[in-house]
Formats: sequence, structure tokens, C-alpha cells
Amino acid sequence: MKLTAAPSLRTQRVIAALVILTQGGIAVTGAIVRVTASGLGCPTWPQCFPGSFTPVPVAEVHLVHQAVEFGNRMLTFLVVATAAAVVLAVWRARRRREVLVYAWLMPASTVAQAVIGGITVLTGLLWWTVAVHLLVSMAMVWLAVLLFVKIGEPDDGVRGDRVPKPLRQLTAVSAVTLAAVLVTGTMVTGAGPHAGDKSIDAPVPRLQVEITTLVHAHASLLVAYLSMVVALGFALLAVRAPRPVMIRWGVLVALVAAQGLLGAVQFYTGVPAALVALHVAGAGACTAATAALYASMRERAETQALQG
Repeated sequence: MKLTAAPSLRTQRVIAALVILTQGGIAVTGAIVRVTASGLGCPTWPQCFPGSFTPVPVAEVHLVHQAVEFGNRMLTFLVVATAAAVVLAVWRARRRREVLVYAWLMPASTVAQAVIGGITVLTGLLWWTVAVHLLVSMAMVWLAVLLFVKIGEPDDGVRGDRVPKPLRQLTAVSAVTLAAVLVTGTMVTGAGPHAGDKSIDAPVPRLQVEITTLVHAHASLLVAYLSMVVALGFALLAVRAPRPVMIRWGVLVALVAAQGLLGAVQFYTGVPAALVALHVAGAGACTAATAALYASMRERAETQALQG
């Protein structure tokens, strides 16, 4: 019996890129579920309705809401498929242990997300369960980017810094600040107008904090995050950081600035539904860009190249 060849490096990276897109994409579709008030379009979990895994015609739940929520659940299978594919690809390619660990985190965290999603539905879309759901998605985007980078590195090699260690540590601090931005962003959503369901008989419990206060906290943290990133850029220029690092820094600055502008437009236009979904996409992009910048500050070089 002839064995098929191991997946090429290019194939592994393509699959890893799809993992990033699906992990970020399901966060966006989740936002679409929320802003269209389709969060309880499938009121049970793991079934859509009692006795059925698919939508059924019922007077209490509009068919559009069922379709939106069911579609979001179906996307989970694509997330699972790409997560399984990347594990299979790196295993068959006999990649180093580090790559395998990051690869296995994808299906493991996807299962965790499914459980969190079930809790969100069964608790009637409590704001903090929705927040946890999004935050875990952002963490998975971060890990997926690191997986993509590590797949592209040689297995036979040693790590070396491309920039001084303090600058990499500053990038890590900025990532912690980004996490705070994301947390306050979910709190703004928890107190905002998009609850995920508009039932009059059983209204979704909201975060009972003045939304303007939350918006100011969220915006202040975003400014702090952007300030750190800009300061980091000047430091990178001063130490003549490699071109790949500077390109990633430039992309990150552009994304964070665009995200801040989008947030301001949202606030002054009454938080339109379409911009909420776009804002979630921006959050995923900023998370991915920060992870890419962080990962680019160290490289795993071939042992032979170092010896030469």
C-alpha cells in the first residue's frame, strides 16, 4: 500500500491561515446573531428545538431568527473541520512538539467554545456569558496566529531575538492592555441596545451600569493601547528593527486607529447594527495583528545557518 506524501509546508500554512479566518469569522457571525436579535432563534442546545437539531416552523420564533442562529451554529462545523485539518497536517508532517501543542489547542478550545455557547443559550443570553464567548474567540485568534507563525519556522533550529527583549516585553504589555480594551468592550455591549433577543415576555438581563461610563473607560484604554503601540514604533525605529517587524507594526497601527474611529462613529450614530459586526471584525484583526507583531520579534533560525 502506497502512503501519500506528508503535507507540504505551504499546505500546512494555508490550513493554518484558514484556522485564523474561521476562528475570527465565527466571532463576527456571533455578533450578527446578536444585533439581529437572533440569539434565541434556536432556544435549546445542542438541539435547535426540543426533538430537532434543525429549525422548525413555530409561531413564537421568526424563521429569519432561526436561520441566522442556525447558520452560526453550522459555521462551528467549519471551525472544527479546519482545527482538525491543521492537527492532521502537522502530525503527518512530523512537526516538532511545540507546533503539535499549538495545533491541538485549536480543536480543544473549539469544544470549550461550544460548551460556552450552550451555556449562553441555556441561561437566556446573560450578558457575561456572551462576553466570555467573545473573549475566548479573541484568545483563539491569538493562538491561531502563533500557530501559523510557528508552522513557518524550521523544526531544526534555535530561537533568537530580532529586537531587544524589553521591546518584546512592551509588546506583551500592550497585549494585556488590548485584553482590557476587549473586556470593557464586551461590557459596553452588555449594557447597550443589542441584547441578542427582543422578547417582551422574557427580556434579556442587561449589565446595570451607565453605558456612557463604560464607553469612556473603553475609549481611554484604547487610547492607552494605541499610545503604547506608537511609542513601541519609535523604539523599533531607534534600534533599526528588521523590515518584517516594522511592516507588522505599521499594519497594527493602521488597524487600531481605524478601530478607534469606527468606535467613535458607532457612539455618535446610535450604535447601528452593521457597525457592531464590523467592530467585532476589527477587534479580531487587532488581536491577530498584535499577535503577529509579538511573534515576529523572535525567529527560529536553522541550526546549519547559525553554524555557517
